[in-house]
Amino acid sequence: MRHPPVRRRRGARRGVAAASAALLLASGTVALAQAQASAAAGCKVDYTANSWDSGFTATVSVTNLGDPITGGWTLEWDFAGNQQVTSGWSGTFSQSGSHVTVTNPGWSSTLGTDATVSPGFQATYSGDNAAPAEFTLNGVLCTGSTGPTDPPTTDPPTDPPGDRADNPYAGAEVYVNPQWAANAAAEPGGGAIADEPTGVWMDRIAAIEGANGKMGLRDHLDTALDQGDDLVQVVVYNLPGRDCAALASNGELGPDEIGRYKTEFIDPIADILGDEKYAGLRIVTVVEIDSLPNLITNVGDGDVATENCNEMLENGNYQEGIAYALQELGAIPNVYNYIDIGHHGWLGWDDNFSSSADLLTEVAQMSGSLGNITGFITNTANYGALTEPYFSINDSVNGTSVRQSSWVDWNRYVDELSYAQAYRQELVGNGFDDGIGMLIDTSRNGWGGADRPTGPGPTTDVDAYVDGGRTDRRIHLGNWCNQSGAGLGERPTAAPEPGIDAYVWIKPPGESDGASEEIPNDEGKGFDEMCDPAYGGNPRNGGNPSGALPDAPISGHWFSAQFQELLRNANPPVQ
Repeated sequence: MRHPPVRRRRGARRGVAAASAALLLASGTVALAQAQASAAAGCKVDYTANSWDSGFTATVSVTNLGDPITGGWTLEWDFAGNQQVTSGWSGTFSQSGSHVTVTNPGWSSTLGTDATVSPGFQATYSGDNAAPAEFTLNGVLCTGSTGPTDPPTTDPPTDPPGDRADNPYAGAEVYVNPQWAANAAAEPGGGAIADEPTGVWMDRIAAIEGANGKMGLRDHLDTALDQGDDLVQVVVYNLPGRDCAALASNGELGPDEIGRYKTEFIDPIADILGDEKYAGLRIVTVVEIDSLPNLITNVGDGDVATENCNEMLENGNYQEGIAYALQELGAIPNVYNYIDIGHHGWLGWDDNFSSSADLLTEVAQMSGSLGNITGFITNTANYGALTEPYFSINDSVNGTSVRQSSWVDWNRYVDELSYAQAYRQELVGNGFDDGIGMLIDTSRNGWGGADRPTGPGPTTDVDAYVDGGRTDRRIHLGNWCNQSGAGLGERPTAAPEPGIDAYVWIKPPGESDGASEEIPNDEGKGFDEMCDPAYGGNPRNGGNPSGALPDAPISGHWFSAQFQELLRNANPPVQ
C-alpha cells in the first residue's frame, strides 16, 4: 500500500528511544497476573508511532520472553482515544470499539524465545494520540520481564549472552557523541538537535586511539557506559584503495595494503569491541560504505568507470577486506554489522539492483556465514529523499510514465524508503534471514525550507510534473558533496516502517563531505571536483553543475555554513 508522508510525533525527543520509554511509563508495571504452568511467561513491547494531522502509522514490536509459542500468537491492546485502525501488515487486525486484536499471519504462527514480530498498521485519530497503556501476548501482560516487578522496572533492554536482538535499536537509548553535540550546540539554534545520536567514524588507523583532538574508540564506549546508553553506532571505513570513484574520501591505505587493513585496523577495533567491559552495549557497525557499490557501477570501460575502481575489482581487496571485517566483528556477540547498499539514485536501476545484491551475498558468504550481517544501510552520507509525497513511480502524465522523466531516468525507485524495502526483499530472496532489517540515513535528506514543493508539479509534461513536485532539490541525483539547499531529515527513530530497523544519523550533520578546493592534509583525503561549486560535472552526474556549497573544509571537519543550512531547511522543522 502507499503510505502518506511520515511525520514525527509531536513532542517526541531522542526518537530512537522516546516511544519505547513512553510506553514503559504509560503501561506502568502491573505484575503478571498469571503465568503458563509450563514456563515463566513474559513479553515486552516497543510501540513506535508517526503521526500527521488526522492519521498515523505505528509499529508494535513484541518479543516473547517465555518458552516458544508454537500454536499461533495473539497480540491485544486498548486505545485510550478514538484511534481507528484502517489497514495493517505482518498480522491480521480486528477492532471492536477501542480494543484491537492482532493474530499471526499464516506464515508466522511460531514465536521462539526472545523472538520478535513487528506487526504494523495505519490508523486515523483526532485529539490526543497517546500510546496504548498495556499490551498482552496470548493473554499474558507484557511488562518487559518474565515475572512480577515490584517496584516497577524501567530497565534498559538487555540481551542474553550470545543472543542478538532482532532489532538492536528497539527500546535502546542511543549514544550521543559529546564532541559532535558540543559543535552542534555552539551553533545558533543547534541546541535543539544536539542530543540526537550520530555515528562515530573510524576512518583511519589513528582514529582508533584518537587523532586531531577527537576521542578514540574506547573513549566513546566508556562515555556511553558513563551515560547509561544501550547502543553505540560505529562506522568502520578504511579499506585499501578506499572510495575508488571519489577523491574527497580517499583513505590512507594503498590498493594492495590488505595486510595492514586486517592487522592494524580491523584487529584492533575487534579487540576493543570484544572487551568484556562493553558486553552490555549493543554496538552497531556500519562496515565500509560506498565500496561494493563502486564495483558494480564504476568499473569496466565505460565513461563512468575509473582506473582505481577497475584495480580494486581486479585485486579483490574490497571483498576480502569486508569479509574479514564481517567475520571478526560478527564473532562478537553484542556487535551488529550493517552493510552499505548505496542509495536509490545509485543502485535502483535494473542493471545494478540484483547484481549488487548478488555481490553483497557473495561477500557475506566469504565471511563464513550470512548470519554475520544483521542488516543493511542506505543513503549513508547522502541526500536521497526518504519519501516523495507528490509523485510515485506508478504515475503517468499524458500517457508518459514517470520512469521516463529526466529525473527518474528509468529507475524503479524515487525515494529511499521504497528502495530499502524492495532491496531487503531481494536479499531475503538471496538467502538472508527474513528478520534482517534496514537502516536509512536521514541526516541530510529532509529538503525543507522555502523551496520545498507543497503539491504535485504541473501536468503539462512528465518532466514538469516530476521537477515541480520532487522534494529532493538537487540538480542531479548523482550530486553528493555538501549539497546546497539540503536540510535535516527525520530524527533518529526505531522501527518506523515495516522492514526498517531505524532512521539514523550516521553522517553527523555539519561534518563536511569534502573540501571545495585542494587543502593539504595528513588524513589521506584528496580533492574531488564534485565538491567545487564551480565544477561543470562529469558523466556520473550527467554533466551538470556539482551543486556543492562553497568554502568547505576537508571531509569530516566541521562546516558551520552547512550545519546552519541543514538546520534552516529541516523537514520536519526543528522546533
